[in-house]
Amino acid sequence: MIKLSAPSHRCLSIGAAILLSLVSFATPAQKPAATVFPDNLLAAAQQQIGVTLYYDAAYARLAYPNGDVPRVRGVCTDVLIRAYRALGIDLQQRVHEDMRAAWAAYPKLWGLRGTDRNIDHRRVPNLATFFTRHGKVLKVSQTDAALYQAGDIVTWRLPSGVPHIGLVAARRYGGRPLIVHNIGGGTQLEDMLFDYTITGHYRFEPTAAP
Repeated sequence: MIKLSAPSHRCLSIGAAILLSLVSFATPAQKPAATVFPDNLLAAAQQQIGVTLYYDAAYARLAYPNGDVPRVRGVCTDVLIRAYRALGIDLQQRVHEDMRAAWAAYPKLWGLRGTDRNIDHRRVPNLATFFTRHGKVLKVSQTDAALYQAGDIVTWRLPSGVPHIGLVAARRYGGRPLIVHNIGGGTQLEDMLFDYTITGHYRFEPTAAP
């Protein structure tokens, strides 16, 4: 890690004065425009970094709609759920209602005979099915980074067989987009797109929401 020496109080004062003068003379035209998709989605996802610090897959009873576990913990799906909620889209409610309407379309991997509002939306296969039904299904490649654009959703199969999900960020490293996800150490922004077998590639924009 590169360490920088602390600036003097004089430097801080000069810097503050310059900043104040710039703010004072700013015109409305100089103010940044409101963010739009996917910038708002990615901003909401990346704001979880340093907040969601742990991976915790324990079953929990949630409020409905907009139910959540404490933000300090969560699973990979919670990164997407929390980010989309910042845009006014509650995937807990959307997935639950869609599963009730089209139960046969969803995977039967957990021996359930009906929906469960506490956990259905937090399972990767269910989210993948929902995005397939209500979003855009995009091409999958294990090598072509150009196919993956900011705001896209990617699913993987980990070596253990466990499914994983994350969001494609705008930043790139070595030509590869970074991924916002929680794979065990809390929400992180990492270069890991091609680390595991990609099983799905989706785009779900607010305008496409049912």
